[in-house]
Amino acid sequence: MQQWSAEQLELRRQLPVVVGNADYRENERRLYRMDELLRSTGIEQSFVQEAVALWQQRGQEAAKKDGRAFRQPSGKALCNCAIMCRRALRCNLARQLIGKELRPFSLRLAESALLQWFCTVGRLEMIRVPTKSTLERYDKLLPEIKVRELVNRLNRTAVEEPQRLDLERALSMEVYLSDTTCVEANIHFPTDWVLLRDGMRTLLKAVKVIRKHGLKHRMPDPDRFLREANRLSIEMSQSRRRAHSAKRRKTVLRRMKRLSAVVKEHAQRYGSRLQADWREQTDLHEGEVQCILTRIAGVVEQLPAAIRQAHERIIGGRKVPNAEKILSLYEPDVHVIVRNKADAEVEFGNTLLLAEQSDGLIVDWSLEKEISRGDIVLMKESLSRIKTVFTRYPDFVGADRGFASKANHQWLRAQGIGDAVCPRDPHELTERMKDRKFRGIQRRRAQTEGRIGILKNDFLGPRMRSKGFAHRQLAVAWAVLAHNLWLIARLPQASAMQEAA
Repeated sequence: MQQWSAEQLELRRQLPVVVGNADYRENERRLYRMDELLRSTGIEQSFVQEAVALWQQRGQEAAKKDGRAFRQPSGKALCNCAIMCRRALRCNLARQLIGKELRPFSLRLAESALLQWFCTVGRLEMIRVPTKSTLERYDKLLPEIKVRELVNRLNRTAVEEPQRLDLERALSMEVYLSDTTCVEANIHFPTDWVLLRDGMRTLLKAVKVIRKHGLKHRMPDPDRFLREANRLSIEMSQSRRRAHSAKRRKTVLRRMKRLSAVVKEHAQRYGSRLQADWREQTDLHEGEVQCILTRIAGVVEQLPAAIRQAHERIIGGRKVPNAEKILSLYEPDVHVIVRNKADAEVEFGNTLLLAEQSDGLIVDWSLEKEISRGDIVLMKESLSRIKTVFTRYPDFVGADRGFASKANHQWLRAQGIGDAVCPRDPHELTERMKDRKFRGIQRRRAQTEGRIGILKNDFLGPRMRSKGFAHRQLAVAWAVLAHNLWLIARLPQASAMQEAA
């Protein structure tokens, strides 16, 4: 594939000298180091090549769909695309590092000369900062599997070729440490009647958009229905504090059911009219029409099941199995995860397996779309991926007692892997703690909880705003890549040690 040198086409501003702030100097040093890592590992060049190839492929598909001949892009167009892809990679990493959402990050980027330098937007003639929408497109430029390949490339280089990264020593794959956690989805707390309120709001807002763009058809003001839905929601939330609360809740729910049925009929009628007459009666584009119709159809399809669920639990007083529950009208791949933690008995999201080595480098991860198949199954799959990346298993595996089972211990021994998984039997644990190697791995394993906290709180954020499982999976991959670059940038450098000597 043709090589592009996007950097040579731009003149970048020189960074100002800032004194008096040690935190800024440390941050500047780390970004300089990450810039070196992106170049020396070939991650940046690989990302640009993959993104440009995908851009050309999409151009060919679009030309084929429209029935026209595909014209190969010119050299200038390829270079401009390479510059954009390089900027996308760096903006994604910088946004993960400072933990900002799209709009706040765009503002922060406009204010910070250091971030402008790292993201290659600080040109001499002007500073063109990506908008919120552009940053969102950057975030989804490559699929998750391609970002995972970049992480694996970085990890292999740190383990097998430390001189390329100017590391004092190679990172060891002797010990593999894993744990699981829950990545919470950005949804309302799944109270049954809240689903009805959310569904009505979505349908009414879609109807308001249709009416705003010129298509109106036999319906009172949608704001009237919104006010009624909000009033019923307030009444439902306050009914617990009054006498005969159960009876009041049933009465309010019956009224919400009637209102949701009326709103559903109006939304379906507007959706049908929009599909038939959008060209003549609205100024919407085809993509906008499809977005509105998809939004209406998604809620209309699930609303009867949400009403049935609320009826069963509030009026019928019957439990609904977790596997059949609707937790969100917008995130179908979210599950009830029983954590039995002091601050979170139950969480709503997806199971995340995280594996690190002794220096804290995240060597593998897996975000589960379906209900978790169990820690033991996840660990075996993770070790298989580790072998694929590094061509061998780690020497020892350390994990908590959730990964312990007789079959798992036998499998580890059969693969020639040292078993340092915490046993479930307290007496067996007491005996095994007499072994120095096992005791050291178990003490180090306690830090894996902290690694999970760093990734979730500092890189992913308290709750990921990405919509859809595929986008949440991609967000985790970007967070792992940013975390590993950040961690390697903090490690001692061989050149620095030589200068000190």
